[in-house]
Amino acid sequence: MAEDLIIKHHIDKSEQYESLLPQIAALVEGEVDRTANLANACAALKEQFNWLWVGFYLVKDAQLVLGPFQGPVACTRIAKGKGVCGSAWAEKKTLIVPDVEAFPGHIACSSMSRSEIVVPMFSNGEVVGVLDADSADLSAFDEVDAKYLEQLITFILNDK
Repeated sequence: MAEDLIIKHHIDKSEQYESLLPQIAALVEGEVDRTANLANACAALKEQFNWLWVGFYLVKDAQLVLGPFQGPVACTRIAKGKGVCGSAWAEKKTLIVPDVEAFPGHIACSSMSRSEIVVPMFSNGEVVGVLDADSADLSAFDEVDAKYLEQLITFILNDK
């Protein structure tokens, strides 16, 4: 596939995901390098949704370590159970935070972040990383985002 995306902004969120996810799948199909696939997924999500920040943290040495991302500079390491990312890792579930200021222990990597979604990535039943997206708007994420981002993780995570 060509590395150009067809971006559709003036349709509802579900339709945006339904247009974008097959394009990401085509980008990563046949590519075995996880970093390349995660980087392209970040770029595609950032371009489609114009979130403040989107990226991956990968479990290394019992910490989440910053991986490919798009947006302002970010926290480099996050402990298990700390902040939204560390909590999603510890709880092994997607977390949707409508207002990050109301989340106990929120780690403010950027003061512009107002809402967040974090989706854990599993391999052999263990969390190996998380997909993190931040918005400058309150309540930017919902169950629609959770549904499609969880689908994205199922084909983006490449264990080859």
